[in-house]
Amino acid sequence: MKDPVIVVAQQPAPILNNSDGGRTATVSQVKTTSPSISLPAPAHEVIVWFGHFMFRFRNALFPFTLVLLVLISTPRLPFESARLDLWLDAVGVMLAFIGQTCRALAIGSVDNIRRGGHRKRIAAETLIHSGIYAHTRNPLYLGNLIILSGLLLIANCRWWYLLVWPGFLGIYHAIVRAEEEFLAEKFGPAYRDYLHTVNRFLPTYTGLRQSLARSSFAWRRVRRKEFGVVCSWLASALVLLLWKQWEQEGPMLWKAHLPYGLLFLLVLLGLVRGMVWLYQSRTRKAA
Repeated sequence: MKDPVIVVAQQPAPILNNSDGGRTATVSQVKTTSPSISLPAPAHEVIVWFGHFMFRFRNALFPFTLVLLVLISTPRLPFESARLDLWLDAVGVMLAFIGQTCRALAIGSVDNIRRGGHRKRIAAETLIHSGIYAHTRNPLYLGNLIILSGLLLIANCRWWYLLVWPGFLGIYHAIVRAEEEFLAEKFGPAYRDYLHTVNRFLPTYTGLRQSLARSSFAWRRVRRKEFGVVCSWLASALVLLLWKQWEQEGPMLWKAHLPYGLLFLLVLLGLVRGMVWLYQSRTRKAA
């Protein structure tokens, strides 16, 4: 299989929907993206095969990694400073919210998104002509990487920096390569024009406001599709914070804070359950 040849689109081209969440059309600015590194055919085929393989399990990657590294690694205070650690926690939460915003823009501004492919295989059916996809081809994966960066700052463990970030970046790169090959084969020149007009990950901000203004944003769709994602990374952040406190204070933490922690957990579970019930009741009424 050959990697698509780099060309420059001369006209705005329709953008395609794929398994990571849809592709927009009507690219407002024509630009030359950075050329991809050309790989030998065998290496490219291995990367594409690996991308198809990891596509099936991508949703379980971070939970598995989180549990594994919490069990085998130990957090450290940055420069032995608890205040700096607190600042890193705050920046990490902010990054996670930025990543979630990126995902919400992709989900809310583009209808008919298929995030999971078809039977856990890469799939695409429709052309989509709006939203953030005119500025980055993979806003969902970009959002995931930003959320991951925030969680890494909260964990603040050197092994996490050395292993998790490069590992996830490589896995997402392989998945995107597999998606690009699938879309290029299925949609031909229309997708190749888009491929070389819009960056793979790094977004362009020129005209972003106009692109979003032309899209109808659906908060209901965002709530329905992203509720589990938000709960997942919030729970991960809470686990990491508790893990760090346990490693620093040990059993004394539980003796001093266990009653408050249980109360907080009960309130949190009650709020989550109430939100789920409210959403389900509104959905039933709308139906």
